Amino acid sequence: MPGVRAGRWLIAIPMAVLALATIYPLVFTTNVAMKTRHEYILDRFSPTSALRWENVASAWSNAGMAGYFVNSLIVVSCAVALLLLFGSMAGFAMSKLRFRGSRILFLGILAALFIPFQVIMVPLARTMADAGLIDTYPGLILAYVAQFLPFTIFLMTSFYSGIPDEIIDAARIDGNTLYGVYRRIMIPMGTPALLSVGILNTLFCWNDVLISLVMMPSAENRTLMVGVTALRGQYSDNIPTFAAGVLIAALPVLLIYLFFQRQIADGITAGATKG
Repeated sequence: MPGVRAGRWLIAIPMAVLALATIYPLVFTTNVAMKTRHEYILDRFSPTSALRWENVASAWSNAGMAGYFVNSLIVVSCAVALLLLFGSMAGFAMSKLRFRGSRILFLGILAALFIPFQVIMVPLARTMADAGLIDTYPGLILAYVAQFLPFTIFLMTSFYSGIPDEIIDAARIDGNTLYGVYRRIMIPMGTPALLSVGILNTLFCWNDVLISLVMMPSAENRTLMVGVTALRGQYSDNIPTFAAGVLIAALPVLLIYLFFQRQIADGITAGATKG
């Protein structure tokens, strides 16, 4: 069918251009990271003459990327664990328990989704400073939990709403308490949603620069993405080392996208298809 084939090409060509526009910066950065400074100055767009990992090693050890990586790993792991715990509990309560003010509370959580961090940045920073949490791991972890918890609750509530109430009633008749229902029914059945929202929150926290910059101002406590932005000034005359730092920062995110594509797509569409 010529009409159908032409329609497919109309979709395929823009998608191919979009894919190339997305992939090219990664290929260019990898190519620059493998070059010497002399090679880069002579021609920044030519392919590298050899795969050189010296720049990656230099960025990892001399530029402090190893410390930044550990900082990010600690903060993101703790923040995502707390988000999944609180988000799954709140999602269970919002979807299956009926209590006074639950509807208004859920609407308030939805409204919080639309508040950008820039609006609450100053009062949050002052509150954290008064509590002595600025430039500490707990301070940044709490800031991430506060920022991304409404999104997590919304997705978990949407997913849990699709579980039949009869399953909950049967579990209560069998003698389960509310905590027993949460632990034995909601957690196992909500595992796909927890995996999706956990991956999305990992990407949000890992790629964040603004919240980390406000909450962790000292150089030794920088997270990986803030460290990469600092490299731009530190290595302005050594672009291959800077590109190697960008490559190190992007690698975990690329691996997550590579291995969890389906879960990421499920998480993005969960709120639109359920609830």
